[in-house]
Amino acid sequence: AAMFRHFRSLRTLQRDHGWIHTLLEEAENERMHLLVCMKMFKINYITRILVLAAQVFMTPFLAAVYAVHPRSVHRFVGYLEETACLTYANIIHQVETPGTPLHEAWANLPAPALGKAYWKLSDDAMWVDCLKGMFADEAN
Repeated sequence: AAMFRHFRSLRTLQRDHGWIHTLLEEAENERMHLLVCMKMFKINYITRILVLAAQVFMTPFLAAVYAVHPRSVHRFVGYLEETACLTYANIIHQVETPGTPLHEAWANLPAPALGKAYWKLSDDAMWVDCLKGMFADEAN
């Protein structure tokens, strides 16, 4: 989206008023979420292939839709963000609730170094603190 906004700004010779930077920050944010999760868990080749396939197929499709009707893509991304908020809230609740499978599996996992650095967490931060950082990012 930032690339299309940049090209539009150049074509029309009009300022973008910071929207490009907002979109680039959001892309960086989503990239960090993926990298932190991939560092946290041992990602196998199937998962990496699925990520690659999603990029190969969804990027051209969404770019084509964005070129024709940007509002539709922004609405779709908004839906994904809302779904992510609900998902993170549910996961955090499950991790913090004793007796749940996620509490047993994730409550005592330390946060990966990448997550600690990105969200400026303390050295003794746990995985749930990274999840809360992701949740805060998505809610913003």
